[in-house]
Amino acid sequence: MSARKRHGTTSPEAMHPAYRKVFLRIVPLIMLMYLLAWMDRVSIGFAALTMNKDLGITATNFGLGAALFFVGYFFFEVPSNVIMEKVGARVWLARIMVTWGLVAAATAFVVGEYSFYAARTLLGIAEAGFFPGVLLYLTYWVPRAVRGRITALFIMAAPIASAIGAPLASLVLTQLDGAFGLRSWQVLFLLLGVATVLVGVLVFWLLPSRPAEAAWLSDSERRFIEGELERERAETPDAPHQSKLSVLKSPQVLALALIFFGINAGGYLLNFFLPQVIRALDSGTGTEIPTMRVGLLTAIPWVTAVAVMYFGARHSDRTGERVWHVFTGAVVSACALAAAPLVGNAVAAIVLLSVAAAGLYVAMPLFWQLPQRFLSATTIAAGIALINSIGNLSGFVGPYATGALYDATGSFTGGMVFVSVLVLIAALALVALHRAGARAVTPGESRTEQSRR
Repeated sequence: MSARKRHGTTSPEAMHPAYRKVFLRIVPLIMLMYLLAWMDRVSIGFAALTMNKDLGITATNFGLGAALFFVGYFFFEVPSNVIMEKVGARVWLARIMVTWGLVAAATAFVVGEYSFYAARTLLGIAEAGFFPGVLLYLTYWVPRAVRGRITALFIMAAPIASAIGAPLASLVLTQLDGAFGLRSWQVLFLLLGVATVLVGVLVFWLLPSRPAEAAWLSDSERRFIEGELERERAETPDAPHQSKLSVLKSPQVLALALIFFGINAGGYLLNFFLPQVIRALDSGTGTEIPTMRVGLLTAIPWVTAVAVMYFGARHSDRTGERVWHVFTGAVVSACALAAAPLVGNAVAAIVLLSVAAAGLYVAMPLFWQLPQRFLSATTIAAGIALINSIGNLSGFVGPYATGALYDATGSFTGGMVFVSVLVLIAALALVALHRAGARAVTPGESRTEQSRR
C-alpha cells in the first residue's frame, strides 16, 4: 500500500495528522451547534408535558405545531445552502444560529395553538440550511474515506442532546416553575434560545470556512488536505452544462430523498413523542410516571444510540461499505419501534426503544455518505439540501399522524406502527436502488470496490 493510500484517505487507522487536527478543532464546535439544534427539538417534547395543559393544546394541535417547523424548513433549505456557498460557512452558519435562537426564545411567549403554529413555522425558516450546510461544510475539509466517522460524530450530538437534555428539561420543568414570573416551559425555551444566540456569536469568531482560513493548520497540512480533496473532485468531474438545480430532475437523488424521509420519520417520532410514550407506559403502580423519572428513562435510548453509532460508522469506514450498514440499522429500528408498544411491559418497551434509537443512529450518518456518489461539485450544495428538505417532511407527517392517531385511539401504538412501516419501506427502497445499480460510478473504480459501496 502506498504512503498516500495509507496516510491519505483510505486507512482509518493511519489517519493523517491534518485530519486529526480537523477532528479536534472543528468537530467539537459543530457538535455543540447540532447539540443545541437538537436540544431545541427535545425541549418541545418535554414542554408538551405542561405547556399543552396550560395553553389548552390537544395532541393533534401539538403534533401539527411540531410538524409545521418542517414546512418553513422545506421551502428555505435549498436556497440557504446555495447562499452558504457564496458567503461562506462561518458567516452563514452563525446567522442561522442567531436567528433560530431568537425565535426559540420567543416561543416562550406563545398563548395558544395559533401562536404556537406561527412560532414553529418561523423556527423552521430560521434553522433551514443548518444541517445540510454542515454536511456541505465537511466536504470542504475531509474526503469520503474518513467522512463517515466525522459525520457520525456530528450527528452523535443529537442522541447526546436527547440523553442530557431529557433530565435537564425535566429538572427545569420541576424546579424552575415561577422563575422570572414565568411557567417552567417558558423558562426552558428562553434558556435554550439565549444559549443558541451566544454560540452563534462564538461560531462567527471561531469557525474557519475552509482549510485556507485555518491558522491552526501548517502550510504542508493545508496543501495535503486541499490536494486530497482536489484529487477526489477530479475523480468525479462535473457533467457538461450541469446546473446547480439539475438535481431536481435526478431520479437517484429524489429516490434518496424519499429513503431519508422514511429513516428520518423514526428519529422524529422518538424525538417529539418519546417523553409522552414513556409517561404512557405502566409504571407498575397504576399511577402516572413522575416528570423527573420520565426524563431519566428517556435518556436511556439516547445513551444507547451514542454508544453504538460511532462504532458502526468506524466499521463502515474501515470496510468501505455503506448500503448494508444503513439497511441493517433501519430494519432493526423498524422492528423495535413496532414491537415496543405491544410488549405490555415497561422494561421491555424501553429496551426496544433503545434498540430502535441505536439502529436509527447507525443508519443516519452513513446514509449521508451515499448522495455524494450522484452529486458533482456543481450540484452538491443543492443536492444535499434537497434530500434533507424532502426527507425532513417526515417531521411533518410522522408527528401529525402520531398525534391524530393518539387522539383517536388513546394510544401511541398506531402512530408507532405507522412510522415503523415508513422506516422499513425506506430500507427496502435503498436495497432496490442499490441493486438497480442506480448510482454514480467513480472512474477507475473496480467492480469489487463498486459492490462494497
